[in-house]
Amino acid sequence: MMQVSQKRYFLPTFLLLLSFIACPTYAFEEQKPRIVVLTDIAPGNIEPDDMESMVRLMVYADQLEIEALITTIGWNCDPYPAEWADSLYRVIDAYEKDVPHLMKRSGQKGFLPLKEEQSKQLTGYWPSPEYLRSRVAMGSQHAGIARIGKDNDTAGSELIIKLVDEDDPRPLWVACWGGGNTLAQAIWKVKQERSEEALKKFLNKLRVFTITDQDMVYAMRMNRAYSSHQWMRKEFADDLLFIWDESAWLSQNELGSKQWEQYAQRIQGKGNLGKAYPTYKWGVEGDTPSFLHVLPNGLHSPDQPEQIGWAGCSKRGICPDSLTTAWTNWQQPQKSISRAYEERFYPAVFNDFAARMEWAEKGQGNRNPVVIVNGSQGTKPIEISAHQSETVKLDAAHSFDPDGDHLSFKWWIQSDAGHCPADLTLEQQGGKANVSLPQWKGNEEIHVICEVTDDGDIPLCSYRRIIISCKSGD
Repeated sequence: MMQVSQKRYFLPTFLLLLSFIACPTYAFEEQKPRIVVLTDIAPGNIEPDDMESMVRLMVYADQLEIEALITTIGWNCDPYPAEWADSLYRVIDAYEKDVPHLMKRSGQKGFLPLKEEQSKQLTGYWPSPEYLRSRVAMGSQHAGIARIGKDNDTAGSELIIKLVDEDDPRPLWVACWGGGNTLAQAIWKVKQERSEEALKKFLNKLRVFTITDQDMVYAMRMNRAYSSHQWMRKEFADDLLFIWDESAWLSQNELGSKQWEQYAQRIQGKGNLGKAYPTYKWGVEGDTPSFLHVLPNGLHSPDQPEQIGWAGCSKRGICPDSLTTAWTNWQQPQKSISRAYEERFYPAVFNDFAARMEWAEKGQGNRNPVVIVNGSQGTKPIEISAHQSETVKLDAAHSFDPDGDHLSFKWWIQSDAGHCPADLTLEQQGGKANVSLPQWKGNEEIHVICEVTDDGDIPLCSYRRIIISCKSGD
Protein backbone atom coordinates (compact mmCIF):
# COMPACT_ATOMS: atom_id res chain seq x y z
CA MET A 1 0.00 0.00 0.00
CA MET A 2 1.27 3.43 -0.90
CA GLN A 3 2.52 5.54 1.98
CA VAL A 4 2.39 9.33 1.88
CA SER A 5 3.90 11.24 4.76
CA GLN A 6 1.87 13.83 6.65
CA LYS A 7 2.29 17.39 5.42
CA ARG A 8 4.35 19.73 7.57
CA TYR A 9 3.97 23.47 7.64
CA PHE A 10 6.55 25.82 9.04
CA LEU A 11 8.48 28.93 8.05
CA PRO A 12 11.64 27.17 6.81
CA THR A 13 9.51 25.38 4.17
CA PHE A 14 8.45 28.74 2.72
CA LEU A 15 12.02 30.04 2.80
CA LEU A 16 13.26 26.87 1.11
CA LEU A 17 10.58 27.30 -1.53
CA LEU A 18 11.87 30.77 -2.30
CA SER A 19 15.39 29.40 -2.65
CA PHE A 20 14.22 26.96 -5.32
CA ILE A 21 12.02 29.41 -7.21
CA ALA A 22 12.94 32.78 -8.60
CA CYS A 23 9.41 34.18 -8.30
CA PRO A 24 8.68 37.01 -10.77
CA THR A 25 7.15 40.13 -9.29
CA TYR A 26 3.78 39.31 -10.86
CA ALA A 27 3.48 35.88 -9.20
CA PHE A 28 0.75 35.51 -6.60
CA GLU A 29 1.65 34.03 -3.25
CA GLU A 30 -1.61 32.11 -3.01
CA GLN A 31 -1.87 28.46 -2.07
CA LYS A 32 -3.03 26.14 -4.81
CA PRO A 33 -6.40 24.40 -4.65
CA ARG A 34 -6.08 20.74 -3.66
CA ILE A 35 -7.37 18.15 -6.14
CA VAL A 36 -7.68 14.37 -6.36
CA VAL A 37 -8.41 12.78 -9.74
CA LEU A 38 -10.29 9.49 -10.10
CA THR A 39 -9.54 8.38 -13.65
CA ASP A 40 -10.43 5.40 -15.82
CA ILE A 41 -7.47 6.29 -18.04
CA ALA A 42 -6.87 3.79 -20.85
CA PRO A 43 -4.66 3.33 -23.91
CA GLY A 44 -5.43 5.88 -26.59
CA ASN A 45 -6.77 3.32 -29.04
CA ILE A 46 -9.35 2.18 -26.47
CA GLU A 47 -10.49 5.39 -24.77
CA PRO A 48 -8.35 8.49 -25.44
CA ASP A 49 -10.50 10.95 -23.49
CA ASP A 50 -8.87 10.60 -20.07
CA MET A 51 -5.37 10.65 -21.52
CA GLU A 52 -6.17 13.92 -23.32
CA SER A 53 -7.44 15.47 -20.09
CA MET A 54 -4.40 14.17 -18.21
CA VAL A 55 -2.09 15.98 -20.64
CA ARG A 56 -4.00 19.21 -20.07
CA LEU A 57 -3.88 18.68 -16.30
CA MET A 58 -0.10 18.36 -16.43
CA VAL A 59 0.34 21.78 -18.04
CA TYR A 60 -1.72 23.26 -15.20
CA ALA A 61 0.28 21.55 -12.48
CA ASP A 62 1.55 24.97 -11.37
CA GLN A 63 -2.04 26.02 -10.61
CA LEU A 64 -3.37 22.93 -8.85
CA GLU A 65 -1.93 20.91 -6.00
CA ILE A 66 -2.33 17.42 -7.44
CA GLU A 67 -2.76 15.37 -4.29
CA ALA A 68 -3.58 12.04 -5.92
CA LEU A 69 -4.02 10.41 -9.31
CA ILE A 70 -6.14 7.33 -8.67
CA THR A 71 -7.02 4.82 -11.38
CA THR A 72 -10.51 3.37 -11.14
CA ILE A 73 -13.53 2.07 -13.03
CA GLY A 74 -15.54 3.86 -15.68
CA TRP A 75 -18.14 3.25 -18.38
CA ASN A 76 -15.77 1.15 -20.47
CA CYS A 77 -14.20 -1.03 -17.81
CA ASP A 78 -15.53 -3.23 -15.01
CA PRO A 79 -13.18 -4.52 -13.79
CA TYR A 80 -10.57 -1.85 -14.43
CA PRO A 81 -7.48 -3.50 -15.99
CA ALA A 82 -4.46 -2.66 -13.82
CA GLU A 83 -2.20 -2.46 -16.88
CA TRP A 84 -4.15 0.54 -18.18
CA ALA A 85 -2.40 2.62 -15.52
CA ASP A 86 0.63 2.52 -17.82
CA SER A 87 -1.06 5.28 -19.82
CA LEU A 88 -0.99 7.51 -16.76
CA TYR A 89 2.72 6.90 -16.25
CA ARG A 90 3.29 7.64 -19.92
CA VAL A 91 1.84 11.14 -19.45
CA ILE A 92 3.97 11.72 -16.33
CA ASP A 93 7.04 10.59 -18.28
CA ALA A 94 6.22 13.18 -20.95
CA TYR A 95 5.79 15.82 -18.23
CA GLU A 96 9.23 14.94 -16.90
CA LYS A 97 10.76 15.79 -20.27
CA ASP A 98 8.79 19.03 -20.70
CA VAL A 99 8.78 20.42 -17.17
CA PRO A 100 12.18 22.18 -17.55
CA HIS A 101 10.49 24.28 -20.25
CA LEU A 102 7.28 24.74 -18.26
CA MET A 103 9.22 25.94 -15.21
CA LYS A 104 10.46 28.92 -17.18
CA ARG A 105 6.91 30.23 -17.22
CA SER A 106 7.17 31.10 -13.52
CA GLY A 107 10.94 31.44 -13.28
CA GLN A 108 11.36 28.23 -11.29
CA LYS A 109 14.96 26.99 -11.04
CA GLY A 110 14.56 23.62 -9.37
CA PHE A 111 12.40 21.33 -7.24
CA LEU A 112 11.94 21.11 -3.51
CA PRO A 113 12.95 17.85 -1.83
CA LEU A 114 10.08 15.36 -2.05
CA LYS A 115 9.15 15.68 1.62
CA GLU A 116 8.92 19.46 1.26
CA GLU A 117 6.81 19.20 -1.90
CA GLN A 118 4.21 17.52 0.28
CA SER A 119 3.82 20.81 2.12
CA LYS A 120 1.48 23.53 0.88
CA GLN A 121 2.37 24.45 -2.70
CA LEU A 122 2.09 28.03 -3.92
CA THR A 123 0.66 29.06 -7.26
CA GLY A 124 3.42 28.99 -9.86
CA TYR A 125 5.26 25.98 -8.42
CA TRP A 126 5.74 23.07 -10.83
CA PRO A 127 5.92 19.75 -8.91
CA SER A 128 8.65 17.24 -9.65
CA PRO A 129 7.88 14.10 -11.68
CA GLU A 130 8.95 12.15 -8.59
CA TYR A 131 6.22 13.87 -6.60
CA LEU A 132 3.56 13.06 -9.21
CA ARG A 133 4.61 9.39 -9.40
CA SER A 134 4.43 9.18 -5.61
CA ARG A 135 0.79 10.29 -5.83
CA VAL A 136 -0.40 7.50 -8.16
CA ALA A 137 -2.56 4.80 -6.56
CA MET A 138 -4.99 2.09 -7.62
CA GLY A 139 -8.59 2.57 -6.61
CA SER A 140 -11.71 0.43 -6.95
CA GLN A 141 -11.60 -1.93 -9.91
CA HIS A 142 -15.33 -2.75 -9.72
CA ALA A 143 -18.38 -0.49 -9.97
CA GLY A 144 -21.55 -0.01 -7.99
CA ILE A 145 -22.83 0.54 -4.48
CA ALA A 146 -23.00 -3.23 -3.91
CA ARG A 147 -19.19 -3.32 -3.91
CA ILE A 148 -18.87 -0.87 -1.03
CA GLY A 149 -17.94 -2.56 2.23
CA LYS A 150 -15.25 -4.00 4.45
CA ASP A 151 -13.51 -5.94 1.66
CA ASN A 152 -13.34 -3.03 -0.79
CA ASP A 153 -10.56 -0.86 0.71
CA THR A 154 -7.84 0.09 -1.77
CA ALA A 155 -4.68 2.14 -1.80
CA GLY A 156 -6.77 4.87 -3.43
CA SER A 157 -9.52 4.96 -0.80
CA GLU A 158 -6.96 4.90 2.01
CA LEU A 159 -5.08 7.77 0.40
CA ILE A 160 -8.25 9.88 0.20
CA ILE A 161 -8.84 9.36 3.93
CA LYS A 162 -5.25 10.33 4.69
CA LEU A 163 -5.49 13.49 2.58
CA VAL A 164 -8.74 14.65 4.18
CA ASP A 165 -7.29 14.04 7.64
CA GLU A 166 -4.23 16.20 7.02
CA ASP A 167 -3.91 19.38 9.04
CA ASP A 168 -4.83 21.60 6.12
CA PRO A 169 -7.78 24.03 6.10
CA ARG A 170 -8.13 23.90 2.32
CA PRO A 171 -10.96 21.72 0.95
CA LEU A 172 -10.08 18.60 -1.01
CA TRP A 173 -11.66 18.52 -4.47
CA VAL A 174 -12.32 15.05 -5.92
CA ALA A 175 -12.66 15.12 -9.70
CA CYS A 176 -14.44 12.02 -10.95
CA TRP A 177 -13.35 11.34 -14.52
CA GLY A 178 -14.69 7.82 -14.07
CA GLY A 179 -16.77 6.41 -11.25
CA GLY A 180 -16.62 7.76 -7.70
CA ASN A 181 -16.64 4.30 -6.15
CA THR A 182 -13.22 4.83 -4.53
CA LEU A 183 -14.42 7.99 -2.79
CA ALA A 184 -17.60 6.24 -1.66
CA GLN A 185 -15.50 3.50 -0.09
CA ALA A 186 -13.43 6.05 1.81
CA ILE A 187 -16.61 7.70 3.15
CA TRP A 188 -18.11 4.32 4.06
CA LYS A 189 -15.05 3.36 6.11
CA VAL A 190 -15.00 6.66 7.98
CA LYS A 191 -18.72 6.25 8.71
CA GLN A 192 -18.05 2.83 10.24
CA GLU A 193 -15.10 3.87 12.37
CA ARG A 194 -15.87 7.41 13.55
CA SER A 195 -18.51 9.33 15.42
CA GLU A 196 -21.28 11.19 13.64
CA GLU A 197 -19.56 14.48 14.42
CA ALA A 198 -16.21 13.23 13.06
CA LEU A 199 -17.90 11.96 9.91
CA LYS A 200 -19.53 15.35 9.39
CA LYS A 201 -16.14 17.05 9.76
CA PHE A 202 -14.67 14.62 7.21
CA LEU A 203 -17.44 15.27 4.68
CA ASN A 204 -17.22 19.03 5.12
CA LYS A 205 -13.60 18.96 3.90
CA LEU A 206 -14.61 17.23 0.65
CA ARG A 207 -15.86 18.69 -2.63
CA VAL A 208 -16.98 16.38 -5.45
CA PHE A 209 -17.25 17.15 -9.18
CA THR A 210 -18.56 14.19 -11.18
CA ILE A 211 -18.50 14.01 -14.96
CA THR A 212 -21.96 12.46 -15.39
CA ASP A 213 -22.30 9.16 -13.44
CA GLN A 214 -19.83 6.51 -14.54
CA ASP A 215 -20.02 4.12 -11.58
CA MET A 216 -21.47 1.50 -13.93
CA VAL A 217 -20.94 0.22 -17.45
CA TYR A 218 -22.30 2.41 -20.24
CA ALA A 219 -25.14 0.05 -21.21
CA MET A 220 -26.76 0.42 -17.77
CA ARG A 221 -26.08 4.15 -17.31
CA MET A 222 -29.72 4.95 -16.56
CA ASN A 223 -29.82 2.56 -13.58
CA ARG A 224 -29.00 5.29 -11.05
CA ALA A 225 -29.67 3.09 -8.03
CA TYR A 226 -26.78 0.82 -9.05
CA SER A 227 -24.29 3.65 -8.56
CA SER A 228 -22.47 4.61 -5.36
CA HIS A 229 -22.96 8.24 -6.44
CA GLN A 230 -26.64 8.05 -5.54
CA TRP A 231 -25.75 6.68 -2.10
CA MET A 232 -23.39 9.59 -1.43
CA ARG A 233 -25.96 12.17 -2.51
CA LYS A 234 -28.79 10.53 -0.58
CA GLU A 235 -26.99 9.81 2.68
CA PHE A 236 -24.89 12.96 2.95
CA ALA A 237 -26.86 15.62 1.09
CA ASP A 238 -26.48 18.21 3.84
CA ASP A 239 -22.75 17.75 4.44
CA LEU A 240 -21.16 16.88 1.08
CA LEU A 241 -20.82 19.50 -1.67
CA PHE A 242 -21.60 17.38 -4.74
CA ILE A 243 -21.63 18.70 -8.33
CA TRP A 244 -23.20 16.41 -10.94
CA ASP A 245 -22.29 17.87 -14.32
CA GLU A 246 -24.46 17.05 -17.32
CA SER A 247 -23.63 20.09 -19.43
CA ALA A 248 -19.96 21.13 -19.50
CA TRP A 249 -18.60 17.68 -20.34
CA LEU A 250 -21.01 17.36 -23.27
CA SER A 251 -20.10 20.84 -24.52
CA GLN A 252 -16.39 20.09 -24.25
CA ASN A 253 -16.78 16.84 -26.18
CA GLU A 254 -18.90 18.42 -28.90
CA LEU A 255 -17.00 21.69 -29.35
CA GLY A 256 -13.67 19.89 -29.25
CA SER A 257 -14.77 17.41 -31.89
CA LYS A 258 -16.06 20.16 -34.18
CA GLN A 259 -12.80 22.07 -33.83
CA TRP A 260 -10.47 19.08 -33.76
CA GLU A 261 -8.22 20.56 -36.41
CA GLN A 262 -7.17 23.19 -33.86
CA TYR A 263 -6.12 20.44 -31.46
CA ALA A 264 -4.26 18.61 -34.19
CA GLN A 265 -2.32 21.78 -35.12
CA ARG A 266 -1.82 23.50 -31.76
CA ILE A 267 -1.82 20.69 -29.17
CA GLN A 268 -0.68 17.42 -30.71
CA GLY A 269 3.06 17.27 -31.27
CA LYS A 270 3.79 20.30 -29.04
CA GLY A 271 6.57 18.99 -26.86
CA ASN A 272 6.54 15.51 -25.40
CA LEU A 273 3.17 16.07 -23.77
CA GLY A 274 1.75 16.98 -27.17
CA LYS A 275 3.17 13.77 -28.60
CA ALA A 276 1.34 11.85 -25.85
CA TYR A 277 -1.96 13.58 -26.69
CA PRO A 278 -4.07 11.02 -28.60
CA THR A 279 -6.56 11.65 -31.39
CA TYR A 280 -10.14 11.70 -30.17
CA LYS A 281 -12.53 8.80 -30.59
CA TRP A 282 -15.86 9.68 -28.96
CA GLY A 283 -15.31 13.29 -27.92
CA VAL A 284 -12.47 15.58 -26.85
CA GLU A 285 -11.47 15.89 -23.18
CA GLY A 286 -14.88 15.32 -21.68
CA ASP A 287 -13.35 15.10 -18.19
CA THR A 288 -11.48 18.41 -18.33
CA PRO A 289 -14.35 20.53 -16.87
CA SER A 290 -13.86 18.79 -13.52
CA PHE A 291 -10.61 20.67 -12.95
CA LEU A 292 -11.42 23.76 -15.01
CA HIS A 293 -13.96 24.37 -12.27
CA VAL A 294 -11.20 24.47 -9.65
CA LEU A 295 -8.62 26.58 -11.55
CA PRO A 296 -7.88 29.83 -9.71
CA ASN A 297 -8.33 32.26 -12.61
CA GLY A 298 -10.33 34.90 -10.71
CA LEU A 299 -13.59 34.20 -12.51
CA HIS A 300 -15.41 32.47 -9.66
CA SER A 301 -15.19 30.74 -6.30
CA PRO A 302 -15.38 26.95 -6.83
CA ASP A 303 -17.31 26.57 -3.57
CA GLN A 304 -20.12 28.63 -5.14
CA PRO A 305 -21.24 26.54 -8.15
CA GLU A 306 -23.85 29.10 -9.20
CA GLN A 307 -21.01 31.49 -10.06
CA ILE A 308 -20.05 31.02 -13.68
CA GLY A 309 -16.63 29.53 -14.36
CA TRP A 310 -14.85 27.84 -17.23
CA ALA A 311 -16.86 24.69 -16.45
CA GLY A 312 -20.24 26.40 -16.63
CA CYS A 313 -22.48 26.79 -13.59
CA SER A 314 -24.97 24.77 -11.58
CA LYS A 315 -27.99 25.17 -9.36
CA ARG A 316 -28.85 23.04 -6.39
CA GLY A 317 -31.88 20.90 -7.16
CA ILE A 318 -33.28 17.51 -7.99
CA CYS A 319 -30.93 15.16 -9.86
CA PRO A 320 -31.70 13.06 -12.95
CA ASP A 321 -32.52 10.13 -10.63
CA SER A 322 -35.59 12.11 -9.42
CA LEU A 323 -34.62 11.13 -5.90
CA THR A 324 -31.53 13.01 -4.68
CA THR A 325 -30.42 16.64 -4.69
CA ALA A 326 -27.06 18.12 -5.63
CA TRP A 327 -25.55 20.97 -7.63
CA THR A 328 -26.39 20.11 -11.20
CA ASN A 329 -27.20 21.55 -14.64
CA TRP A 330 -29.23 18.86 -16.37
CA GLN A 331 -32.61 20.65 -16.36
CA GLN A 332 -33.83 23.72 -18.16
CA PRO A 333 -33.34 26.61 -17.88
CA GLN A 334 -30.04 25.87 -16.07
CA LYS A 335 -28.71 23.64 -18.83
CA SER A 336 -29.13 26.38 -21.45
CA ILE A 337 -27.65 28.99 -19.11
CA SER A 338 -24.59 26.86 -18.47
CA ARG A 339 -24.24 25.90 -22.13
CA ALA A 340 -24.26 29.54 -23.23
CA TYR A 341 -21.39 30.33 -20.88
CA GLU A 342 -19.47 27.19 -21.90
CA GLU A 343 -19.64 28.28 -25.54
CA ARG A 344 -18.72 31.85 -24.63
CA PHE A 345 -15.58 30.84 -22.74
CA TYR A 346 -14.48 28.00 -25.03
CA PRO A 347 -12.09 30.13 -27.19
CA ALA A 348 -10.39 31.59 -24.10
CA VAL A 349 -10.13 28.16 -22.48
CA PHE A 350 -8.59 26.65 -25.59
CA ASN A 351 -6.15 29.54 -26.08
CA ASP A 352 -5.01 29.18 -22.50
CA PHE A 353 -4.24 25.50 -23.12
CA ALA A 354 -2.52 26.18 -26.45
CA ALA A 355 -0.28 28.86 -24.90
CA ARG A 356 0.82 26.46 -22.18
CA MET A 357 1.63 23.81 -24.80
CA GLU A 358 3.88 26.40 -26.47
CA TRP A 359 5.75 26.68 -23.17
CA ALA A 360 6.00 22.88 -22.96
CA GLU A 361 7.57 22.77 -26.41
CA LYS A 362 9.77 25.88 -26.45
CA GLY A 363 10.15 27.16 -22.89
CA GLN A 364 8.68 30.49 -23.96
CA GLY A 365 5.32 31.94 -24.88
CA ASN A 366 2.52 34.15 -23.69
CA ARG A 367 1.45 34.57 -20.06
CA ASN A 368 -1.84 35.74 -18.61
CA PRO A 369 -2.53 39.35 -17.63
CA VAL A 370 -2.53 40.20 -13.93
CA VAL A 371 -5.82 41.79 -12.89
CA ILE A 372 -5.76 44.38 -10.12
CA VAL A 373 -9.11 45.89 -9.13
CA ASN A 374 -9.27 48.75 -6.65
CA GLY A 375 -5.72 47.94 -5.58
CA SER A 376 -6.48 44.26 -4.90
CA GLN A 377 -4.34 41.63 -6.64
CA GLY A 378 -5.21 37.95 -6.48
CA THR A 379 -7.93 35.57 -7.62
CA LYS A 380 -10.48 35.53 -4.80
CA PRO A 381 -13.69 37.52 -5.31
CA ILE A 382 -13.63 41.12 -4.11
CA GLU A 383 -16.52 41.95 -1.77
CA ILE A 384 -17.86 45.51 -1.59
CA SER A 385 -20.69 46.81 0.60
CA ALA A 386 -22.86 49.59 -0.81
CA HIS A 387 -26.27 51.22 -0.42
CA GLN A 388 -29.13 51.82 -2.84
CA SER A 389 -28.71 54.76 -5.21
CA GLU A 390 -24.94 54.66 -4.65
CA THR A 391 -22.41 54.56 -7.49
CA VAL A 392 -19.67 51.97 -6.99
CA LYS A 393 -16.43 52.87 -8.73
CA LEU A 394 -14.25 50.02 -9.99
CA ASP A 395 -10.71 50.62 -11.21
CA ALA A 396 -8.60 47.97 -12.94
CA ALA A 397 -6.30 50.45 -14.69
CA HIS A 398 -3.29 49.20 -12.71
CA SER A 399 -3.63 45.72 -14.17
CA PHE A 400 -0.63 44.71 -16.25
CA ASP A 401 0.74 42.09 -18.57
CA PRO A 402 3.98 40.30 -17.59
CA ASP A 403 5.07 40.27 -21.24
CA GLY A 404 4.26 43.92 -21.88
CA ASP A 405 1.29 43.18 -24.14
CA HIS A 406 -1.50 45.69 -24.62
CA LEU A 407 -4.58 45.00 -22.50
CA SER A 408 -8.26 45.39 -23.32
CA PHE A 409 -10.99 45.46 -20.67
CA LYS A 410 -14.54 44.20 -20.62
CA TRP A 411 -16.88 44.64 -17.67
CA TRP A 412 -20.10 42.64 -17.42
CA ILE A 413 -22.65 41.42 -14.89
CA GLN A 414 -23.48 37.77 -14.26
CA SER A 415 -27.20 38.34 -13.96
CA ASP A 416 -28.07 34.75 -13.01
CA ALA A 417 -25.83 34.92 -9.91
CA GLY A 418 -27.14 37.37 -7.38
CA HIS A 419 -29.51 39.96 -8.84
CA CYS A 420 -29.54 42.35 -11.78
CA PRO A 421 -32.44 44.84 -11.62
CA ALA A 422 -33.53 46.40 -14.89
CA ASP A 423 -32.62 49.91 -13.75
CA LEU A 424 -29.06 48.98 -12.79
CA THR A 425 -26.50 50.74 -14.98
CA LEU A 426 -22.94 49.72 -15.73
CA GLU A 427 -20.79 52.35 -17.43
CA GLN A 428 -17.32 51.37 -18.54
CA GLN A 429 -14.39 53.12 -20.07
CA GLY A 430 -11.30 51.02 -20.51
CA GLY A 431 -9.99 49.81 -17.18
CA LYS A 432 -12.60 51.68 -15.15
CA ALA A 433 -16.29 51.08 -14.55
CA ASN A 434 -19.11 52.68 -12.56
CA VAL A 435 -21.99 50.61 -11.23
CA SER A 436 -24.99 52.81 -10.39
CA LEU A 437 -27.32 51.06 -8.00
CA PRO A 438 -31.08 51.70 -8.17
CA GLN A 439 -33.50 51.93 -5.26
CA TRP A 440 -35.17 48.78 -3.98
CA LYS A 441 -36.30 47.22 -0.76
CA GLY A 442 -34.27 44.48 0.87
CA ASN A 443 -30.69 43.37 0.32
CA GLU A 444 -29.23 42.18 -2.97
CA GLU A 445 -25.93 41.03 -4.49
CA ILE A 446 -24.57 42.23 -7.82
CA HIS A 447 -21.86 40.08 -9.46
CA VAL A 448 -19.59 42.11 -11.72
CA ILE A 449 -16.86 40.46 -13.83
CA CYS A 450 -13.73 42.27 -14.96
CA GLU A 451 -12.36 40.44 -18.01
CA VAL A 452 -8.89 41.43 -19.18
CA THR A 453 -7.39 40.19 -22.46
CA ASP A 454 -3.91 40.74 -23.87
CA ASP A 455 -2.93 41.01 -27.55
CA GLY A 456 -0.25 38.33 -27.53
CA ASP A 457 0.27 35.88 -30.40
CA ILE A 458 -2.14 33.63 -28.53
CA PRO A 459 -4.46 36.11 -26.73
CA LEU A 460 -5.02 35.20 -23.08
CA CYS A 461 -7.72 36.24 -20.59
CA SER A 462 -7.72 36.79 -16.86
CA TYR A 463 -10.64 37.71 -14.67
CA ARG A 464 -11.76 39.15 -11.35
CA ARG A 465 -15.19 38.82 -9.77
CA ILE A 466 -16.53 41.71 -7.71
CA ILE A 467 -19.53 41.02 -5.47
CA ILE A 468 -21.40 44.17 -4.46
CA SER A 469 -23.64 43.61 -1.43
CA CYS A 470 -26.38 46.21 -1.64
CA LYS A 471 -28.34 47.33 1.40
CA SER A 472 -31.62 49.16 1.04
CA GLY A 473 -31.20 51.07 4.30
CA ASP A 474 -34.67 50.00 5.52
